Amino acid sequence: MFVVVAGVTPDATSMTQWQNESILSPLAIPRPVFYITSVPIKPEILEAFENQYPGRDYVISISCPEFTCVCPRSGQPDFAVIKIDYVPDKKCLELKALKFYIQSFRDVGIFHENAVNRILEDLVKVCSPRKMTVVGDFNPRGNIHTVVTASYPDKF
Repeated sequence: MFVVVAGVTPDATSMTQWQNESILSPLAIPRPVFYITSVPIKPEILEAFENQYPGRDYVISISCPEFTCVCPRSGQPDFAVIKIDYVPDKKCLELKALKFYIQSFRDVGIFHENAVNRILEDLVKVCSPRKMTVVGDFNPRGNIHTVVTASYPDKF
């Protein structure tokens, strides 16, 4: 199975290259190296508002139970619960904008580790928290369950 992207299919040259690079499945079925998408992640959607209690340390916990992205190897959908815990400084995340940002991953081919780290980086840029942790708890596929945790600063 090959993913067709914008009307482009693998040609004989790319098929030969895939076979020469020994990236065949154990059943000798050629597979694409990456699932390509033209749909970008949209960090510009994110917004923040002024924290009314910047002198107090408190934790805001957010759960996004319907996160979806696409496996860049197989093109199959991946599902996860994204959990965000942060101590705000001067700004807090606006939740409706966060919802639309999380939805922008829906058709993006991205590895679990990259998705969680990208979410952390984008959220830190928009609200500059004192501390933040993002956890991606991905649904099992093929008997493999992945949980990825990324923190800012590195030790939270």
